[in-house]
Amino acid sequence: MIRQNQKLINIFNALSDAALLFLSYLAAVYLRFEILNGERGLNLLSLEFLRLALLYSLFVTAVYAVLGLYAPRRYMSAGSSILLITAGNAGVSLGLMSFMYVFRVMEFSRMAIFLFWLIGSALVAAKHLFGRLLVQHYRRRGYNQKHVLLVGYGQLARQYARDLAANPQMGFMLDGYLGMPERSGLGSCLGRYEDLKDILAARELDEVVVALEPFETPYIKPILAAADKEGVRVSIVPFYSEYIPAYPTIDAVGHSRLINLRATRLDNIGWAALKRCMDIVGSLFCLVLFSPVMLVAAIGVRVTSPGPVLFRQERVGKDKKIFTMLKFRSMRDLNGEAETAWTTADDPRKTRFGSFIRKFSIDELPQFFNVLRGDMSLVGPRPEIPFHVDRFKERIPLYLVRQQVRPGMTGWAQIHGLRGDTSIEERVKYDIWYIEHWSLWLDIRILFRTVFGGWVNGEKVTAPAADAVRAQDKDHV
Repeated sequence: MIRQNQKLINIFNALSDAALLFLSYLAAVYLRFEILNGERGLNLLSLEFLRLALLYSLFVTAVYAVLGLYAPRRYMSAGSSILLITAGNAGVSLGLMSFMYVFRVMEFSRMAIFLFWLIGSALVAAKHLFGRLLVQHYRRRGYNQKHVLLVGYGQLARQYARDLAANPQMGFMLDGYLGMPERSGLGSCLGRYEDLKDILAARELDEVVVALEPFETPYIKPILAAADKEGVRVSIVPFYSEYIPAYPTIDAVGHSRLINLRATRLDNIGWAALKRCMDIVGSLFCLVLFSPVMLVAAIGVRVTSPGPVLFRQERVGKDKKIFTMLKFRSMRDLNGEAETAWTTADDPRKTRFGSFIRKFSIDELPQFFNVLRGDMSLVGPRPEIPFHVDRFKERIPLYLVRQQVRPGMTGWAQIHGLRGDTSIEERVKYDIWYIEHWSLWLDIRILFRTVFGGWVNGEKVTAPAADAVRAQDKDHV
């Protein structure tokens, strides 16, 4: 029944998206010519306009379907849906503009197409968000549930049961489990592994989730055979689940299946190009926006202490390549002594003006040049100096995984308070999570949280003691 309902929901979603896109096209043309250009008497109900709007909306809807927007979305995040809608709409709009320009099919307005992309994306995204919230509301109340049978009774099975209970909005109902009886946290025991065939024949189940422990692997083949015979979908929680990233890549070499544990979305040239475009546009915008602040900071550094305005230090970037990171100097010029020292909140090496610019992260602003140059990104793990990288990689096994992406001016760890003298192990956990779950929407969230609260750190503005200065600057995040 749930599969039939899902088909009806998918059809409704596609038809309603097409209707919204149809109206968006007409609204874009009306805004462009009637409102902005002042051309009165435009007949939007003419056969030519209606036919073009209909074809365009149906084509965009077909692109949505190809991109997977109408596939089962219990596992798809809201951000992924919005990104898919805006990216798909943008791709079709750019393709249409290119086609009409090259083949001169008809005169077109780039502004009208842009307005269509803007209005259409906003309306379709709002509809999907509303529908998502509505469906999740009813799932929490017990409707639109997928009935799941859990095969297993160990730690993996209990973790899966806990995850289902913590996410009722996904709409999975655990009917029971197979395995040893009287295991807490798993619901009702429906039998042993050998009973799977009879249970599937007697019950209407949507999915079988296999969560066996390493010593139980001989049971996998007969369990899969029983599920396949009854035509029930099967998912497997591997016993090495903790080592698999959130979005693994599976490759094939003949009959061998390889799970790429360190593949990321940024390995895709398209996603990498989009992130790089955001870095270029964002850094240029911020350089222009903060240029008065940077000028005042440069003058302040020069006037309040002898030495260069900018502090240059080698950091380890993407693929372990060394680059020179820029900052406004916030400490006395120490001629390169003790470049491996850390900075503390009450560090006596800082100048009074240096304490002030560090307090509000103004000393970080020159790093927009690093972003523009391609050494860094707006968002990513914070870069470290080579000395600390060599030290941490021996103590923290996953430390160098951070170097698979460009380091950032801000990051997932920083907006969660892991700045300055905090646990490196915790920072690495947050950085690895960011790399495995990366999306443009996640970057936007991090930037938003950085702008609204993440740029002020907990350092005190103090006057340092001159005789205690014996080490070089170290980044505070």
